[in-house]
Formats: sequence, structure tokens, C-alpha cells
Amino acid sequence: MHKTLILLMTVISIGMCCISCGESEKEKARAIHISDSLALKVATLPTLECLPVFIAYENGMFLKNGVEVKIVPFCSQMDCEQALLNKKVECAVSDIFRAERMRKTDSGISYITATGAYWQLISNRKARITEIRHLSEKMVAMTRYSATDYLVNIALDSVHTENSVFRIQVNDVMVRLSMLLNNSMDAMMLTEPQATTARLAGNPVLMDSRQKGIYPGAFIAAGGLVDDHRRGQLETFTKVYNMACDSINIYGFQHYADIIKKYCQTDDATVKALPKIVFEHAIQPRRVDLDRTKNIKWRTN
Repeated sequence: MHKTLILLMTVISIGMCCISCGESEKEKARAIHISDSLALKVATLPTLECLPVFIAYENGMFLKNGVEVKIVPFCSQMDCEQALLNKKVECAVSDIFRAERMRKTDSGISYITATGAYWQLISNRKARITEIRHLSEKMVAMTRYSATDYLVNIALDSVHTENSVFRIQVNDVMVRLSMLLNNSMDAMMLTEPQATTARLAGNPVLMDSRQKGIYPGAFIAAGGLVDDHRRGQLETFTKVYNMACDSINIYGFQHYADIIKKYCQTDDATVKALPKIVFEHAIQPRRVDLDRTKNIKWRTN
């Protein structure tokens, strides 16, 4: 009888513990959900235009200034935008061509800042493509209806190619770079730091968007962020973004080499070879760039 009572008490204790642990796990999950829903979630790419966000997050600058930010990393611009449209994130890195296209169905989407990002058309060194006109019957990787698509348009409009150029949609920026390094793509549009990695491997640059005076990079915010909480978060986000830009301009890329390698999936050689880039404070996209998004005739070849 005594042994039976002890066994019964043990079973009851284990049961109570399981119930308690179950409730504890539920409470923990609920707290995480609440924290996640209140945080400002930002969709990013492994590119240098997102560096101010990475630095501010890693160095606790957002929290110190009273805003909780969660980075949601992607490798595809389209994935960033889909997360924004599906209300999974409040902010995302994009470009004005994609943003203006989205605003046709969601007019609430707004610009947080232009990024000053640039893209280079880089060819495969083994394909012996040294001029844009040599792209005839070659494959060029880009993302449809984006800055990369537009810049390929600009490049091809500047020359005459004997035959069609095959525009291949490769949305993942890391896959795109890998295809160049593995000699499975003839040319592509790349931004930093992937462009530097490609140049270090001896691949020639055929065009640079800066030479065309085109700066289409941008961070955008989802529509419907109208409550005081979200407005306050965006204001603080912008303030901290500016602080991070100042820090990059003062200390340079080498000072933040570990952060660049971590978030941009790159190496020491690339970080050391990065060109000097001045990061500007948050500013709306230029009117001259926004005007480029109007009445575009997208090419199919």
C-alpha cells in the first residue's frame, strides 16, 4: 500500500510538472509572438546597401535609441518584397522600379530612403566578352521589372547586337554570383560586394550605373503603418540609420569587416578590395530617377 501511494504521488508530480512545463512553453511562445509583432521587421539582402542596418543591429544602436528591430534576411529582392506585401515585415530593401510597380496595387507603400546603391554589368572572363555588343546570343542574368532589368535595357539600347540577347531571370544574388564564378552564365548585373568579388576573379565590367547617373536603390515601408507606434519606430529607424551611415564614413569598411563578412556572405579579400563608398543620410529618391520608372518598354530579348 505504501509503495502504491508513493508511485501514485510520483505520477501526479510528473503530470503536474508536464502541465507546468507545457504552460511555461506556451507563455514563452506567446511572449515571443508579442515581441515579434511589436518589433520593426526589416527584410534585407546580403548587399552593402543594407550595411547601415546590419551595423546598427549588431552594435545595439536600435535598442539604445528605443526601437526593437528584427532583421529578416533574404537573398532575393523579390522575396523581400513578397514578405512586405504579405505583412511579414514592415520594411524591405528594394529599388524604385519594383517599388513603383508595387505601388500600383498598394498605394500605401512609401520610401524610407534612397540607398545610393549602384550596379555593374559584369561579363564572364572566359566568354571573351569585352564590350556590350559582344553579348549577342549570350545569357545575361537579372531580375525582371527591376533596376537590373532596366539597366540591361540601357546597356543593350546603347549598342547594336547582331542577334538576340537571352535575359535569364536569376533572383538570388548569391546564386547569380556563383553562376559567374562557375562559368555557367555569360554576364550579369551585380551590386556590392558581389561586384567586387567578380572583379577580383578577373571578370570585366561592361557598364556601371553610376556612369549613367542612375541611382535606383531604396528602402521601402509597407502600407498601413499609420499608428503612432509604427510611425515612431520608422522615425527612430531613420535616425539610427543616419548614425550608422556616419560611422561607416568615419571608420571605413575594414572596421566593420566581420559584420560585412557575416551578413554579405563574403570574404576578407573582397572586403579589403571594396571601393570607397560614401553613405548618405536618409533621403527620398531623386525625381530624375523616379521619372525613369514611367512609361518603360520592358524588353523581352
